[in-house]
Amino acid sequence: QVQLVETGGGLVQPGGSLRLTCVVSGVSTFSNKPLAWYRQAPGHQREWVASITSGGATNVVDWAKGRFTISRDNAKNSLYLQMDRLIPEDSAKYLCNIKWSVFGHNYEHWGLGTQVTVSS
Repeated sequence: QVQLVETGGGLVQPGGSLRLTCVVSGVSTFSNKPLAWYRQAPGHQREWVASITSGGATNVVDWAKGRFTISRDNAKNSLYLQMDRLIPEDSAKYLCNIKWSVFGHNYEHWGLGTQVTVSS
């Protein structure tokens, strides 16, 4: 059974930093699969934040470039999101995502998320 567990959220003051972690279990060849972070704030649609390929190439949404960094550790089946210079608008639940295709069958899994609140 595939499981994604996010940790590292919390309450932080504007300008502060948080590092989110997502540990993935139940997936074979974790290192071959792309991963992503999304976020969802109350009353808003879920939005993509950042992605990382199996080869380590990264992409970050424009509003987070220079502030957020995505990375992975294949030895630990883990995905990370380093968030710096946080602003109140970054408050949301952050979720990690993994998806892949095998012989035309698509698989996608989500974690339950970790809450990030940026407030003074």
